[in-house]
Amino acid sequence: MSSTSVLFKDLSSKTRALRLYRHSLKTCLSWCVMRDIFYSERDRIRSEFESNRSLTQSQAMKKIEEGFETLDSYAHPDPYIVPTMYGGSKYARNPPVPGNIHVIRDFGREKESVPREA
Repeated sequence: MSSTSVLFKDLSSKTRALRLYRHSLKTCLSWCVMRDIFYSERDRIRSEFESNRSLTQSQAMKKIEEGFETLDSYAHPDPYIVPTMYGGSKYARNPPVPGNIHVIRDFGREKESVPREA
């Protein structure tokens, strides 16, 4: 039993299959960063899931277990992380400006700093 499969043991087979499909796509994206290659692999993965759609409950659970084991074997050593997400290279690089800070557009031209003509 794979470590990922243990996390999902209390879920229905449909939910486990959806999670397996989603994790399969994310793992595939780590290996295939070029979109044209990813799209062909995505279609192959989808057709494999579609071919197993009519399985009985017990067959489906067995196939899902095999799928999670296969997924663990394909795990990427350095998975792709979206740069702006947690763990990405741009995460929190430019945090938003706090609400109590205001921009003064006429800095240096305030009424009290402009010299008066005599």
